[in-house]
Amino acid sequence: MFLPINHGKLTVSPLHKSTIKYLLLVLYTVMVTTNGQAIAHTVKISADVGGTIHLEPNDNPRAGEATQAWFSLTQKGGKVIPLKDCNCRLAIYAEPHGEGEPALLEPPLQPIQAERYEGIPGTKITFPKPGAYQLHLSGKPINQGSFRPFELKFPVTVATGKTVDSLQAGQNVNESQQGATIGFVQPLIWLGILLLSGGMVVFWMQMMKKY
Repeated sequence: MFLPINHGKLTVSPLHKSTIKYLLLVLYTVMVTTNGQAIAHTVKISADVGGTIHLEPNDNPRAGEATQAWFSLTQKGGKVIPLKDCNCRLAIYAEPHGEGEPALLEPPLQPIQAERYEGIPGTKITFPKPGAYQLHLSGKPINQGSFRPFELKFPVTVATGKTVDSLQAGQNVNESQQGATIGFVQPLIWLGILLLSGGMVVFWMQMMKKY
């Protein structure tokens, strides 16, 4: 037995229409806001500590240029962990890296103020080359028991920077100049050798005539 099919028009109440419009607006806002920042602002969790990394400007670090990095750390329950309460260490690895491989960089952390946070861990990082990196932020509580030791790992992609491009251009110019200098000097060296050899031959012939 089949239920009769109603071929009439589908009607949506004004309340449902407004709800659908609101949900679509929220979804669009979230997509626009998180586009390009989803990876950088993904919350990483270790033990009872959660954290996010922020790289300025616009979470788009460039090789050879100083990047301001800061970390927002929160305990379970939402309490912010300032650097003065955490013995934190930052290690930076170029990807891929093996287990036990020494860190490429270990920049010191300083307490900074960013957005609504105060005294949180921050530092300036200059990535040497474009490519993939992984930042390891580990920490232990200054006061035992305030939170558990943690280690957070953040993947970061570094773009080609202006400084690196300039350095490469300058290096190429220097190499060209050196090549031109060598190309100019070499014929002079050979000319000097020929003149010296000719002088020695003339001197030897004159000595032979005397004897």
